[in-house]
Amino acid sequence: MDMRKLVGRNVQRIRQRKRLTQEQLAEISGFSQQYISGLEKGRRNPTIITIYELASALGVSHTDLVRPDKQALTQPTSK
Repeated sequence: MDMRKLVGRNVQRIRQRKRLTQEQLAEISGFSQQYISGLEKGRRNPTIITIYELASALGVSHTDLVRPDKQALTQPTSK
């Protein structure tokens, strides 16, 4: 399971569910829109502090950003 992609999908899903644009999340969180875009595409490797700060900005638990989704559970793992 690629944790970067998993966190990115979770951030995007929660952001969209809350009807926030990337720009709005950037303003709330203090991260740039470019960073959030890269994160949602699985191109960024967020630290635990970044995950915590994004979760706070989204009003969710940090565990919500690392919790496997259906797509992650059905993908074969590669090591």
